Parts: sequence; C-alpha cells; structure tokens
Amino acid sequence: MMSAGEQFERLVEIMAQLRSPEGCPWDREQTFDTLKPYLLEETYEVLEAVDARDWAAMAEELGDLLLEVVFLAQIAAEKGLFTVADALELIHEKLIRRHPHVFGAARADTPGEVKRRWDQIKAAERETKGVSGEGLLATVPRNLPALVEAERVASRAAEVGFDWQNADQVLEKLDEELAELARARRAADPGELESEIGDLLFVLVNLARFLQVDPEQALRKTNRRFRERFGYLEGKLAAQGKPLTEATLDEMEALWEEAKQR
Repeated sequence: MMSAGEQFERLVEIMAQLRSPEGCPWDREQTFDTLKPYLLEETYEVLEAVDARDWAAMAEELGDLLLEVVFLAQIAAEKGLFTVADALELIHEKLIRRHPHVFGAARADTPGEVKRRWDQIKAAERETKGVSGEGLLATVPRNLPALVEAERVASRAAEVGFDWQNADQVLEKLDEELAELARARRAADPGELESEIGDLLFVLVNLARFLQVDPEQALRKTNRRFRERFGYLEGKLAAQGKPLTEATLDEMEALWEEAKQR
C-alpha cells in the first residue's frame, strides 16, 4: 500500500495530466474563480460528514476537498505563481514557527497559553510583512459565512476589552434589539427592518460566543433536524396518499410533534 506522501504525489500527477493538452477539456477550462464554488461546497460536505459522524463519508469528502486544493495549486504552477510544494513548505514552516512549545524551548501548558502565544506570533508575522498598521478587524476575511464573520469580528474586538461582561448583559441587549425590531416592523421601513434583523442576529452570535456555542454549527444542526422532521411528516402524509398541499396545518403540526419524539 502506498504511503500518504506517495498517494499525495499521485494525486498531483493525476491533476497535472488532467490539465495537460491531452487531458480533460472541462478540467483545462477551470480557473481560480470557477473553482471557488466547488471549494466552498466540498468544505461544507466535509462538515456535514463530521456532523453525521459518517467516517467513510468524511474520508471521501476530505479527498474531494484535497482535490480542490491540488487543482488550485496546479493552476498556480501553470501560471508560474507557486507550486503545491511551495504551499506545503509554507505550512510546514508556519506550524513549526507557531508551536515553539513543541519544536523549541518555549513553555505553554494550557490551551489558553497556546492561544495567547499563537496570537503574539501572528502579530509579529503581520509586522514582518508590513501589515501591522492595519485595523484590528482587517485580518478577518470579509467573504466568510456571515455567522462566522460576526463571531470572528466580535471575538477580535473582545480581545481589547470591547465586549459585554457576561451573558446576562448580552440577553439585556437582545431584549433591546427585539424592541427595536418591533418598532421597525410598525414603521414598515424595509431598510430599517433589514438593519434591525442584522443587529438581532449579531447579538445572538455574541450570546452564543458567551455560552461557548459555535453559532454556525448550531444553526447547521438545527437545519438538519428541520430537514429530518419535515421529511418524516412528508413521508407519513405520502403513506396516507395525501400530498403536502392538501394537508392542514393541524395535521402537519401533529406529525411534526411525532417526529420530535423519535
């Protein structure tokens, strides 16, 4: 059986062949931009496999995600920008540099100490690159999923003390935002409604942060539960020969309660 390194090298060779003049027309046509949706899709499919604790699916999805990484690196190599070997070398160096308590003489005995040292090293790296003058939130990517971005910017601001003191204060802010949303609803101003919904979601993300809950994963799991329960009631109605469009709300709610008890 081939080693992990040999398997990776084989993947790189296969991708090079697919992109060659004698390779696949579809693969040759792809660009950095056309691959972005696939990269995002494969990332979420990995998350779905993790949530389901489906390890066979996770192995497959990690392979698909790795394919997108190699695909992007192959395009970069063709343009003379960098190679996959360059990317690997950079991550090797970064991991060693940011773990001096493992690869050097530094001490870090708790996850908190590791996190503080990691942040210090990242700040030094930014200064070396000449980007230390950027604002505190500049390093948070703007194209993250909105819930993730909200958690990141709030956490970054909290690092310098711009934060609530406890979850009770966040709940008070939540009540305040609900009241503002009610006023916006009475005013029937679409722009104000959008703004207040955004504020409400932002406070909920911060409440999740204080309660040490990942809001993105919490919502993904709720979405999955909704899918499963709705699928249950849909199946029950189908077994009765009744289309969804002909079922009453009372019938659907009764089946929904059944699904919750499963």
